Amino acid sequence: MGLGVLEDKYMASPPGTANITSNLDELELENASQGNSHLKKAGNIILQPQPSDDVNDPLNWTPLWKNSIITLLALSSAVTTSLGPMITPGLIILAEEFKVPVDTISQIMVGAFQFFIGITTFFTAAGANVWGKRPFFLISTFILLVTCVWGYLATSFPSLTAMRVIQGMASAPLETLVTSTVSDLFFIHQRGKRLAIWTQMLGSGVLAGQIISGFIIERMGPLATFGVCAIIYLVLLPLTYFFILETAWNGPRPTSSPDSSSDKPLPPIPTLSEKPSQSTTTTTVSELFTPSTSPSPSPRKSYTSHLSILSGRLSTDSFLKSILKPIPLIIYPAVLFSTLVFSVSFTGLILQSLLSVTIFSSPPYSLTPSQIGLTNLAPLITNFLGTPLAGLLSDFLAKRLSRANSGTFEPEFRLLPMLVAVPFSTASFIGTGYAVANQAPLSVLLALSSFQALAVPFAAQSALTYVIDCHPRDANQAFVTISFVRAVLVFVVTGGANGLYVRWGPVVVFNLVAGVTLATSALTVPAYVLGKRFRSRVARSRLARKLG
Repeated sequence: MGLGVLEDKYMASPPGTANITSNLDELELENASQGNSHLKKAGNIILQPQPSDDVNDPLNWTPLWKNSIITLLALSSAVTTSLGPMITPGLIILAEEFKVPVDTISQIMVGAFQFFIGITTFFTAAGANVWGKRPFFLISTFILLVTCVWGYLATSFPSLTAMRVIQGMASAPLETLVTSTVSDLFFIHQRGKRLAIWTQMLGSGVLAGQIISGFIIERMGPLATFGVCAIIYLVLLPLTYFFILETAWNGPRPTSSPDSSSDKPLPPIPTLSEKPSQSTTTTTVSELFTPSTSPSPSPRKSYTSHLSILSGRLSTDSFLKSILKPIPLIIYPAVLFSTLVFSVSFTGLILQSLLSVTIFSSPPYSLTPSQIGLTNLAPLITNFLGTPLAGLLSDFLAKRLSRANSGTFEPEFRLLPMLVAVPFSTASFIGTGYAVANQAPLSVLLALSSFQALAVPFAAQSALTYVIDCHPRDANQAFVTISFVRAVLVFVVTGGANGLYVRWGPVVVFNLVAGVTLATSALTVPAYVLGKRFRSRVARSRLARKLG
């Protein structure tokens, strides 16, 4: 039993288990040297997955180029995520303007937006699997620009509803393909920090979007928020074209088995916290794609050739079959666990944002839209501090526990940040219910909402890195499953949250949310202890062979 993870009697190394460190004692190193000498390494870290010798392999691109892609995608995701909740400070204004109930306006403006993201992810993930991710990122950014202009000019509720449906569909690539892009570009020991960048931007989009939109709504009206977003997408569109290149790779790569023929170690690959080498800082544009000078089996593609919107068909998989592939993945234990944890955690953040409008616009607080937006400032700061810590903790634990486990990495090591998420989210929901019921000072409510903002990145890190490490080949489809369940949950919650709050009161509503969060979080224990056996069972199943 490796650090509490039960071994499997059928498979010693089921998918996800990997040897990533060679920092063993002398006796272990002598015994393992023959088996590990052929593996490519960064320092004392064995690279997983093993990169090919091809200079066009995205794993061989320089850290500067790879980090630029992820940072830009994270920024685009932040703006796209903000499109959903940014309108919440103006929900009551819109309800009065279009003469519809607040629950209806919130379900259309927030819930329907999320719901159609979930529906569309089946098609975007299937298309990205066959034709690559770049065309979907470009098309998504263009349509989002158009729909934001449409939203700014909308004059009727049906027009606004149609706009939100299309906008939700266009948002799908920027909300669901980024995690698999991280998997395309980075090795196992590097993914935590990069996913932390993305999850930080998601949290910032939810919270900062409401802070900024509150002032815009108060001075210019709710629909002006779409006009501002249109300007941002106008800037993001050319940046996406020139910097977000195709990261999918369909060429061969060496395996980490002892019979691999490659024995050339790579130079150490710096992380975000490491200074780039001199060779990295002086590269030309064409050299940004590889830091290596070793012979390549194919010539380096030029930068202009990377700018092609379509790279042809990258997979022989059927597009129609790929659309349906995410559905059965929900029975994979790792996917089910990550789906529940991420969906409940994210929905809790959205729920707090929605109910904050009702809470803070009523006595004794009676805040204006701009002031309601500013209530997200404390959670935003907390999220900014918590997300990098979650990423650093995730990668630190992965490497430290792997060393303690004789160099063997288990995806279950990614679940330990849940120990941070659970107490903070529980305290946030239960505390908020009683604080509102007793008309506690505003500062108390802001502190409690900050607890949830801190819990979300740790829960998201655990959920997303775990599923990627367990099922890297199915990362696209797995996140489709996660996104769809999250979308349905948000759609249901936004349609009745305010009504239930009025009927049941804050204590019952927030205690119910806390109970659901605790129940899903409790699944972390069996996921950690039995995860390796679950992965073995999945790998040996008829369904896995059929999907593979």
